[in-house]
Amino acid sequence: MSSRRIVITGLGGLCGLGNNAGDIWNAMKNGVDGVTSLAQESLSELKVKAAGQVGELPDIGLENKNTITMDRFAHLSVIAAHQAFAQAGLQVNERNASRMGAVIGTAICGCDAIEDGYQMLLVKGKKRTSVFTVPRIMPGAPAGQVSMVLGLRGPVFGVTSACSSANHAFISALDQLRCGRAEVMLAGGTEAPLTYGSLRAWESLRVLSKDLCRPFSANRNGLVLGEGAGVVVLEALEHAKARGANILCELAGGGLTADAADIVAPTLEGPSSAIRACLNDAGLNADEISYVSAHGTATKANDKTETEALKAVFGDHANNLSISSTKAMHAHCLGASGALEMIACVNSIREGIVPPTINYEETDPDCDLDYTPNQAKERPIKSAISNSFAFGGTNAVIAVKRFEG
Repeated sequence: MSSRRIVITGLGGLCGLGNNAGDIWNAMKNGVDGVTSLAQESLSELKVKAAGQVGELPDIGLENKNTITMDRFAHLSVIAAHQAFAQAGLQVNERNASRMGAVIGTAICGCDAIEDGYQMLLVKGKKRTSVFTVPRIMPGAPAGQVSMVLGLRGPVFGVTSACSSANHAFISALDQLRCGRAEVMLAGGTEAPLTYGSLRAWESLRVLSKDLCRPFSANRNGLVLGEGAGVVVLEALEHAKARGANILCELAGGGLTADAADIVAPTLEGPSSAIRACLNDAGLNADEISYVSAHGTATKANDKTETEALKAVFGDHANNLSISSTKAMHAHCLGASGALEMIACVNSIREGIVPPTINYEETDPDCDLDYTPNQAKERPIKSAISNSFAFGGTNAVIAVKRFEG
């Protein structure tokens, strides 16, 4: 574990709950359901009828020459990064640009560009797609676009590990800062999967709910998809102090493991090992954790396995944990989910409020911990973990704690 401490100085985000981190948090703690009916006529044939959708995008002054090269998932990440950077009060200049970077995760890629390309070639009979199709599709585009808009010339790259992508981005950025390659890193995740082809593919997996997302409830019947992005500013403590930054929380550590078992079915050992690795990296004892931002997808296997993993790691202390899945509110935003859940972790620590797991209806004997059903709970929170367990067996867990000197 490196002795260099890393702090959070800015938050940005947008999803079905709101167009900035403050609005998202207010909706979370009030148990707002951000899932709405799919509005696009082109999606009317789908069995799935609702999703977590971002409304009109905030205007951050981007010119058309910028946005024309961005797919929606990149555009969302740029907006979130712009918000986080502004809150952090940072300025880029020739002296510091090479010491600032960005790592943005995504589970898929530019779905809109793929859809547009197929439409042009197979439906409209065109001979070619847009000249910007490749740069719009590539999974590394969000990180690149963030760097160009903000002028960051340090370490910049994308990461992709299905639904663990945002947490992998946080830990990758943490490593860059700890080893001294940068002083400031923007990190997070983004996703815009609400296209016809993407949703048809998810329908084929048979993991989508026909109505509501009900994490940990006995009558849960699958996940609800959503779009969104979340980005935080991570900064070396000494750098943040030197410029008088307002420090929100400390990113204490992270844990990474792989199941090495099945492409979609979770194991117990992989998630529990990731939680243990995270606590070890963060220098935290199990009994110091008060809040768990659960992966909580509302599938039968995931929620049961996550409950078992928490019991395996925390033992008797598992009964003292406050757990919630905010996916019930903002939907499963795939590569962006961990980044939106970071907003919940930081603010729960700062305000002493655990956001609820809404839509919880029936107790499940296989899921018998405190999932903060339907209403937020007030309690002091010094440290929290956020779980991400993804297809491919890729597990990433981060630990956030209250900043103290």
